Amino acid sequence: MSVDVPFTHPILSVETFPVQGPDRVHTYVRIRAPDWVNCVPITADDQVVLVRQHRHGIDLPTLEIPGGAVDPGEEASVAAVRELREETGYGGGRVEDIGWVYVNPAIQTNRTSFYVIHGVRLLGAQQPDPTESIEVVTVPAARIAGLIADGSIRHSLAIVALQRAMLTGALPR
Repeated sequence: MSVDVPFTHPILSVETFPVQGPDRVHTYVRIRAPDWVNCVPITADDQVVLVRQHRHGIDLPTLEIPGGAVDPGEEASVAAVRELREETGYGGGRVEDIGWVYVNPAIQTNRTSFYVIHGVRLLGAQQPDPTESIEVVTVPAARIAGLIADGSIRHSLAIVALQRAMLTGALPR
């Protein structure tokens, strides 16, 4: 199979390649991106640490959970702890793996892993990337289902992680 790479960027590359259909050959597009992580950080007093940040894809702020790209050679659980610390200043606690999903298997190669981090506490100042402006928001765990239901949280991967946390009993339903 001949693969062309018409676009590359530090966070993704786009590939095109032929796919034989029933009547002809089609050009297919695939996005290669690093794997991602999302974490559901819960404090000892049952507050969930959320982040509000501007998302340029939709040109709006979103309320979501901390997360980001897994660096080359980095374990996903390590990336989750790192992203939590960088984006919020929170850390510590016990890391629980609650699974992973393919982001969009129709066109993307990457997946997102999800972690609950129990017993986090504020360790210091945020250390966001130079392009990030993040507001830390803590919410009682009992309010998370309502924030999903009323549309306050709309980031699909954040919702998957939060619902998985509910299914495992880490968060109330």
